[in-house]
Amino acid sequence: MDLRIGRLLAGRRLFWKILLAFLVTFVVMTQAVWLLFALRGDREPPEFLMTRHIGPPVLEAAVQAVAGGGPARYRAMLPNIPEDSRHRLELVAEGARPSRPGEGYGVLERRVRDPAGARYLLRFRYHRDDSPGLLNIPRELVVTGVLAGLVFSALLAWYLMAPLNHLRRGFERLARGELATRVSPAIGARRDEVADLAHEFDRMARLIEQLVQSRDRLLHDVSHELRSPLARLQLAIALARQSPARIESAMDRMEREVERLDGLVGELLTLARAENEQDPGDDYFDLVGVAASVIADARYEAQPAGIEIAFDSSGQEDEERPPVRGSSELMRRAIENVVRNALRFSPPDGRIEVRCAYQTGAGTFRLSVVDEGPGVPPDLIDTLFEPFVRGQADGQGLGLAIASRAVTAHKGRIAATNLPGQGLKIEFEIPAKEP
Repeated sequence: MDLRIGRLLAGRRLFWKILLAFLVTFVVMTQAVWLLFALRGDREPPEFLMTRHIGPPVLEAAVQAVAGGGPARYRAMLPNIPEDSRHRLELVAEGARPSRPGEGYGVLERRVRDPAGARYLLRFRYHRDDSPGLLNIPRELVVTGVLAGLVFSALLAWYLMAPLNHLRRGFERLARGELATRVSPAIGARRDEVADLAHEFDRMARLIEQLVQSRDRLLHDVSHELRSPLARLQLAIALARQSPARIESAMDRMEREVERLDGLVGELLTLARAENEQDPGDDYFDLVGVAASVIADARYEAQPAGIEIAFDSSGQEDEERPPVRGSSELMRRAIENVVRNALRFSPPDGRIEVRCAYQTGAGTFRLSVVDEGPGVPPDLIDTLFEPFVRGQADGQGLGLAIASRAVTAHKGRIAATNLPGQGLKIEFEIPAKEP
């Protein structure tokens, strides 16, 4: 404890600021208290008021009265002087012995002649301040105030600097890449604004750690996804060089792999756009109309497998539904990815149910897609919307991740639920906006 206080005294700017503020407050308070007591009606006015602002004008008025009319005019002038100053005045003829001012009192004197030539001494009595000390503060109180200020400032600076030092070291460790840094345990059971700041630091560090882990995982998954088509491209090139007769089939294989690479790169760009754009746009569109357009295209793709896609948009008429603000293209991509995911895992001759309706009370659109596929393992349901999640036998790409980012960009929410028996339900809500 003593060592910490010594360090604070050695060069902590916070300590000196607190000490200076304490001493200024101490001086202001003592001066205010002194002035309050000095100006009370039952106390003598301060010496500086009597000798500078009250005594000289009163003496001057008395001198003018004696010089103009002698003692008679002086006596006639006395009722015009305030009572507190009147009893302090004394007119003494030359040769007479003036009265003693009394212990603790001083006098102001002026000599004057009346019109007849007689000499007089005018005196004004005032109370002397016994031992005002520095700035009207007793020396004992000054010493006590300085010592109390040192102790108080050191304790307060230590109380504030201890958690702030933990925060500073936490920022230094975080800057070095130690993303698991947390400062709340070191601060302890404090319940104040500094503790709230520590909790916010931990929340920020936790979020940064999650973002970096997500980035690393995405890079790892992308490199893994790119490795397979690149390996097949290299194999096709090698086969074409070994057997010129197989150039045509090798070219077809390379074309398919290039198309897969192009699609993957396009999905990555779409994912990056959905993650980085906080405001998707100022477009106003009808969400039900966008969903109906997606279903029309999906039904065409579902024909070879005999999959039926039912679309229910019962509710308000077109003119009664409010629009959604954002990007119609991004939202179309989200709905399309969810429906394509359902098509991908639906069995032949299966059924997909899509519902989209406006919830008047909540002010949101609710869209759900239900398939009859195998569903998702329960331990992976919470990570279904992360990139390249291996939820099914042949894995999951970026489609649902893009859908999740697009819904989030429109201030909505998305969730997946396994149905009893088999099947998966993906549902999201999008808030409506008045144009």
